[in-house]
Amino acid sequence: MTASKNSASSRTVRLATYNVHKCQGLDRRVSPSRIVDVLREIDADVVALQEVLAIEGGAPEENQARFIADALGMDYRLGENRRLRGGAYGNAVLSRLPFDRAHNYDLTVSGREARGSLRTDVRLGDGVLHVFNVHLGTSFFERRHQARRLVDGEILNGGELGGARVVLGDFNEWTRGLASRLLESHFSVADPRRHLKRSRTYPGVLPLLHLDHIYFDKTLRLDNLHLHRSRRSLVASDHLPLAADFRLGGTETQV
Repeated sequence: MTASKNSASSRTVRLATYNVHKCQGLDRRVSPSRIVDVLREIDADVVALQEVLAIEGGAPEENQARFIADALGMDYRLGENRRLRGGAYGNAVLSRLPFDRAHNYDLTVSGREARGSLRTDVRLGDGVLHVFNVHLGTSFFERRHQARRLVDGEILNGGELGGARVVLGDFNEWTRGLASRLLESHFSVADPRRHLKRSRTYPGVLPLLHLDHIYFDKTLRLDNLHLHRSRRSLVASDHLPLAADFRLGGTETQV
């Protein structure tokens, strides 16, 4: 990939999505520091993390969201979906850009594991970028319900949204099901299967499935898409990180 140059009227912002699997690597070692190293390699402005555990009052590494954000010099917001081991468990967004607001939407389907979508609004120049960090369920029927909930008038199509939207995360959908079709009817898609030689993100060392996705408004221009494979990322989690570079104001994708 060849990065496009910035123009005077636009700014490039790099977003990444990464399911960190409670910071437990494929070697079964829990290491938030290793996740930090992977994120340093990616050097994103905004990072959407899934499966984050934040336990207060113990060792610094036990509050994974705060530990990773502090190590990278970033601010963060946590969307708690359920309690686990006495701590908050869910999605987190880390950002170098200032936050305007954050809200966690409940996507839980009765009888299934608690799921959510964490919306964070970040300042980008004179505007706002709405970042929706999503982790959908593993059941086909569960995802159908969650996809419809996402595109309803409260979440992705809320009337108060005034800026561009990016929806990214672990969709647990390796075939083009209802979630993919609904989101593609509302957004452009940064699909590794279309743009990259390697597209599968799970599991890390020998990825067989494409679970992690990035969708975006047409007011954003996709300059680059990158599936991050490094020695660290191959073992740090059971997913590989996916990163994309965007610019405001363009409609032509240069990947």
